[in-house]
Formats: sequence, C-alpha cells, structure tokens
Amino acid sequence: MSEVVGYRRRRGVEAFMLIFAIALGLGGYVLIHLNRDAELPAQWPWAVAALAGIGLVLHLVIRWRLPYADPLILPLVMLLNGLGPAMIHRLDLGTDPVMHSAELQLMWLVIAAGSCCLLIIFLRDYRILQRYTYTMFLAGMALLLLPLVPGLGLEKNGARIWIHLGTYSFQPAELAKLVLSIAFASYLVDKREVLALAGGRILGIDLPRPRDLGPILVMWLVSLAVLIFQKDLGTSLLFFGLFVMMLYVATEKPSWPILGTFLFALGAYLGYLFFGHVQVRVSSWLDPFSNYDQNYQVINAQFGIAFGGAFGTGWGLGRPNLTPLAKTDFIAAAIGEELGVAGLLAVMLLYGLIVARGLRASLVARDPFGKLLAAGLAFVFAIQVFAILGGVTRLLPLTGLTTPFMSQGGSSLIANWVTVGLLLIVTHQVRRPVAEQAFEPQQWLEAETTQMIPVGAPSVQGASAGTPRPGASPVTANTEPITPVSPDEGGDEPTEVVELPGGRP
Repeated sequence: MSEVVGYRRRRGVEAFMLIFAIALGLGGYVLIHLNRDAELPAQWPWAVAALAGIGLVLHLVIRWRLPYADPLILPLVMLLNGLGPAMIHRLDLGTDPVMHSAELQLMWLVIAAGSCCLLIIFLRDYRILQRYTYTMFLAGMALLLLPLVPGLGLEKNGARIWIHLGTYSFQPAELAKLVLSIAFASYLVDKREVLALAGGRILGIDLPRPRDLGPILVMWLVSLAVLIFQKDLGTSLLFFGLFVMMLYVATEKPSWPILGTFLFALGAYLGYLFFGHVQVRVSSWLDPFSNYDQNYQVINAQFGIAFGGAFGTGWGLGRPNLTPLAKTDFIAAAIGEELGVAGLLAVMLLYGLIVARGLRASLVARDPFGKLLAAGLAFVFAIQVFAILGGVTRLLPLTGLTTPFMSQGGSSLIANWVTVGLLLIVTHQVRRPVAEQAFEPQQWLEAETTQMIPVGAPSVQGASAGTPRPGASPVTANTEPITPVSPDEGGDEPTEVVELPGGRP
C-alpha cells in the first residue's frame, strides 16, 4: 500500500479564527460609539449581519471548493477588513456634516468578496494561467499605462493614476499588479535556465550575461515612465521590485537584486534631478519642517502618531481628521494615533503573517509555476505595505499606494480580494494530499540460470516455432552444441541449450 502525505483540512480552525477576527473588527466599531456617546450605535445589528454574512459565505465556498486551503489567510484578511471600515466610520463621525464613506466601503467589500468567490468557484486549477504568458504581460502593461491616455486618465492629488469612466473612477494599477504577477511567474518558469547563466564575475558575484539583461531593462524603463509621467513613486517601486524579487526566486542569483537595486536607485536619482514632484517627495521625507504648508500632511501624521503614544488615545478619542486623506493614503496614521504604536505594529504583524503564509506555500509547491506565483502574490503585499507604511512613518519617501484591505477605495479592495482568492487556490493545490509512489527495487540478472528448451517449443516472444529450417546453423552465443537424444530421453527431436534472462521459456 502506498502512503498518503499531506496536510489536514483545518476548516474548523478557520471557522474559529474567523469568528474571532470578525468580533475584533466589530469591537472597534462598537467602542467608537461607546467612547464618544456612551451608547451602542443604532446600526450595530446591520454591521454584525453584514460582516458575519460575508465571512460565512466565504468560509462555505472555501470549505466546498478549496478544503485544503491555508486556514489562516481568510481570518487575517477579514480582521483587516473589519478594522479598516471601523476606522473609516470613525473618520466619518469627525466630519461636518457626517459622511457615509464606511457604508460605501462595506458595499465595495461585498462586491470584492463576491469576486473572490467567483474566482474560487470557476478557476479549478491555477496552472491553466501559465498558457497566457504574453497575453497577460501585454494586458498588464496596458492597464499600468492606461492613465496616460488623453481624455481617459485623471489626475488626483498630483498623481495621474486614475481613469475616469462616466461617474466612476478606477485605479487600473491595482488590477495590473495581479495580472503582471501571473505573467512574470509564467515567463520566468520558461526562461529561468537562460537567466541563471553566469557572465562575468566581479567581487565574487556572478553577473548575468549582457544578452540576458533585456527583461530587467524593459521593466526598468516602464517603472521610469510611471515615475515620470504618472508621478507615482509607489507604483513604480511596486512593479519593478516585484519583477526583481521574482527573478531572484527563479534564478537564485544574488546578482539580479543587486543589479535591480542599482537600476532603481539610478532612476530615482535621475528623477530627483530633473522632476520637481520627486524633489517635493524627497524634501517631505528628509526635512518636512522646511516647508510647513507644502508638507502639512506628513507633519500632521507624525504629530498624530506621537500624540497616540505607545497605546493610543482609544477608539474615537483622538483627532485623526486633522491629517488630510486620512481615509486613504494615511489611514495607518489614524490607526497609530488611536491604537498607538502597539496597535500599528499589530497591524503590520497581520500583514507579515499573510506574506509568510504565501511564502510558505511557495516553498512547498510541487511545480515551478506554483512556486513563483505564490511568491509573487506574497511579494505584492509585502512591497505594497512596506512602501505605504514606510512613507507614513517617514522611513521612505511618501508613495501613493493604498494600505491593502483598510484604505477607502473600491478598485484596491477588489484587486486585493481577487489576489487573496488566487493565493487560496494555490495553497489548496499545495496542501492537498498526494499518494507516494511505491518503491520498486531494481532487478539484477546475475543469478539467472541456463534453461533447456526443446527446439520447436514456443519462443520467448510467445510465438510457436516450427520445424528447424534446413541448413540452420547452431546458436553460437551463450549456447551449448546441439546433441541428439533418444526417444526415451526426450522425444524424436533434437534440443538446444539457450540462456534466457528471467528463467522464462
């Protein structure tokens, strides 16, 4: 019997953790009103029904279609989706008149979770995506550069990263990151042997051959186009960094990330020399108080986090509305003010766990495409969170990326939930049990013996042999001479000695 190796389904663990995550998100929503008004919010039953219903549907779909999917990813994502709308609702209460952005975000959450369910139901095997390498790449490039089309692109807050369709606006780069992750994984599976070949050697590092630098130079030029024309440092860093990290995973050559870091630093320096919006971002990073009016947003975010201290002011008791764009780009600053540095670090840890589960799936995946795809999806979250939280805390220059699952925005929420759905599909394929091949020992012919068979008996192949042809010569290899026998000893036909493997006639 062959042994079966694999993971347990752990859907009960997922259900328990999901209940705990939804309770934490709803707890933040309830605490806001208890701290501000000393009473429960009037709409709390609807909030409970909405979050619990979304979590229940997702859990049932995963239990039905992906029983071996990672049990921690969905609870982690639902916890972030509970904290995000709770903070958006708290910011709504600080406006005059009171806004309803949290209700709109909840509607987008229903659409995003529905998109995730549809992907899980209809995409049976992620490996079919490997067939569309160049189609995915062209589609991703088109989505990434779509805001540059005259009459379609829309500039907001100094960055041209939106497209305008009637009364709706959409950020195509959010969907492009998913499409390009698939394209990069498929391309690198086919070309990793070529890209892993070494060229010259400098300081103990094997550099790639000059003829293999084409893909990284193309992505470098595209990232420069995004930085220069769309004025979006975050998107430029995200896509170029994603390609370089996946290239390193595919080839295991440290020369690729070293070369990629050098190219990005060179592009950023050239952008700083020739473009004013890059100089503004660097100035607000290194010395925000040099121009208070220009860097008002960054300065207020720092004051808010400092005002919150280690453990925060409490839900609803701070003043996060003083920071511009607190619902989108700077929602991490609002979290840091009311939940403190400890709460902000806890949120970072949640993102780190999602990234860790994706990288773990990449390590144990059995096919190269699955390895690269899981790593790419994990790197998408890692780079995006690092860029936006680094900008808010002044570790990096400020970027225009959103905080996944927490910032207000429909396009970002849908793209991130579809990414989670694809990651769940990959983890299901990875964790599904696989039967081991039974061990078959090698057979040796050293101990085989010579066997006597009469001429005219069935041959080794199973065909019957007739009367020996006239004039046939005796077998010379591995045989003994033909000797006549009497009828009493073996019949009226001669026999020959033939050595056969296996001892079979």
